[in-house]
Amino acid sequence: QGVGATSYSTNFVSALSKKLGKPIVNLGVSGNTTADGLARLNELDKYKPKVVILLLGGNDYLRKVPIDTTFGNLEKIIKDIQSRGAVVLLLGVRGGIINDKFDERFEDLAEKTDSAFVSNVLDGLITKNEYMADSIHPNDTGYAKISARVYPVLYKVVK
Repeated sequence: QGVGATSYSTNFVSALSKKLGKPIVNLGVSGNTTADGLARLNELDKYKPKVVILLLGGNDYLRKVPIDTTFGNLEKIIKDIQSRGAVVLLLGVRGGIINDKFDERFEDLAEKTDSAFVSNVLDGLITKNEYMADSIHPNDTGYAKISARVYPVLYKVVK
């Protein structure tokens, strides 16, 4: 959704859309878990996307959802999106500040589902005030960094 951005036009999805020169519909909802994302998949019917950027899992970690549940939901989401004829670009997030339990699981999931992948989109941003609006959400500068990290992979997928 872009929590932490000063406006809707400064979140990373808007920045990616501008850079790509193609519209990207942002269906992100603040606070959503993978279970919420799974329940909202039919929202895609309205748009019939060719590519879906999937960024879920951080709220699962914060709410102490079991890791197997999180990644089981993500796999179901990816398979559903792919069954609709879209390519998935999976964005990884950390599952722990000190000991990240998500990194390897995201990588394995991307490989297993043949999804495009960008690992830990918040890498190098967390704990740096110049990139963060609060302890977990980037600010405009942080979103620009995420956009720069995701764009090369998205570009390859779109082309």
